[in-house]
Amino acid sequence: MVFVKVSYAVIAMAGACLSIFGGHMTLGTLASFLQFSRSFNQPISQLSQQLNSIIMAIAGAERIFGLLDEEPEKDSGYVKLVNARYDEKGNLAEVPDRTGVWAWKHYHKADHTTTYQPMQGDVVFDHVDFGYTDGKTVLHDIEIFARPGQKVAFVGATGAGKTTITNLLNRFYDIQDGKIRYDGININKIRKEDLRHSLGIVLQDTHLFTGTVMDNIRYGKLDAAEEEVIQAAKLANAHEFIMKLSDGYQTVLKGSGSSLSQGQRQLLAIARVAVADPPVLVLDEATSSIDTRTEKIVQDGMDQLMKGRTVFVIAHRLSTIKNSDVIMVLDHGRIVERGNHESLLAKKGMYYQLYTGKLEQERIGRKGR
Repeated sequence: MVFVKVSYAVIAMAGACLSIFGGHMTLGTLASFLQFSRSFNQPISQLSQQLNSIIMAIAGAERIFGLLDEEPEKDSGYVKLVNARYDEKGNLAEVPDRTGVWAWKHYHKADHTTTYQPMQGDVVFDHVDFGYTDGKTVLHDIEIFARPGQKVAFVGATGAGKTTITNLLNRFYDIQDGKIRYDGININKIRKEDLRHSLGIVLQDTHLFTGTVMDNIRYGKLDAAEEEVIQAAKLANAHEFIMKLSDGYQTVLKGSGSSLSQGQRQLLAIARVAVADPPVLVLDEATSSIDTRTEKIVQDGMDQLMKGRTVFVIAHRLSTIKNSDVIMVLDHGRIVERGNHESLLAKKGMYYQLYTGKLEQERIGRKGR
């Protein structure tokens, strides 16, 4: 393309000089030469465009085939998550239908016996070290004891390791040292599919698909009845705005819910988790991208969802985690402070600096609006 344009410009300039100063070329001859140059270079231009398309197609094909050639995720876990029911003697027994009671089905190779343990949401990080690459540790000696029903918050600067901790709980990565136990079971023994099925995650970015509001919420539990979906929406404070839509729960969403506000999409994400009814929740900066007024509605929905569950919260706005049972302050992959809101403020350490600094930023932001 550059050659075509340069050659056209050179011919035009040379012809103009010959016509003006030498008188050896007429304007008609120059126009003919320019037309001839354009006709001559047109196939070259088309060929370069085709080559460019081929190169782009090859690059895209490399990425596609690279993805197809990826080896499936290895999973050596054998502990399964099953539906269960208590019998007359108070013992757990596996059942095929969903009962609302979950149990870990643990097969013991040593004596060839199978035990059932109720899923409660007790999570322990025992001296965990982790690095994305060998030789570069990003989490150092992490100790966390989250009991069923507790709300644990992580705060710290960007890159401190907050999201990494929740990724380890999901086994998106495997740790280098230490142990992570879920209800007393090493998570390496739990099948990844079952482990992730037991966790509910609400992220900052909400992903909705083309379909009805009902279907988008039901995605958290595909066999949920309409009554369960509506109850989950009420729990998440989403029922009121859903009923104001043109067709209520049968309103069709398109383009990832572009017709909804960020707060409304977030409420649907909370309702989706509510209908799944997991014992452990991970809230990763779920309110950081919405305004303060909408945040209050979303926060009320999340507070309803968090009751009776073990909750891990990664907070951007520290004002949302004041009621946490334990707040852990991370700095460069280490837990440097831990305690509740009042005790950490009294220490006047890093949490105090983060909290007072964030409050000042929020005040400035409200004045700006």
